[in-house]
Amino acid sequence: MEMGIFGQLMWGAVAILALFLFMPGIKAAMQKSREAENKDWAGALIPIALVAAFVAFLIMAV
Repeated sequence: MEMGIFGQLMWGAVAILALFLFMPGIKAAMQKSREAENKDWAGALIPIALVAAFVAFLIMAV
């Protein structure tokens, strides 16, 4: 199913609008992250490692 030029332009406009809507929140979150004293990387890395281990288990189980 091909999308016409009008559909492509509309999706592009939606993407640009979403970018402009979320940009202030993204900037504020990045600034807050830079100013944070305690960077809790373990809180992010542990769930990622668990998901990777689970995926590896599923691959090996097949």
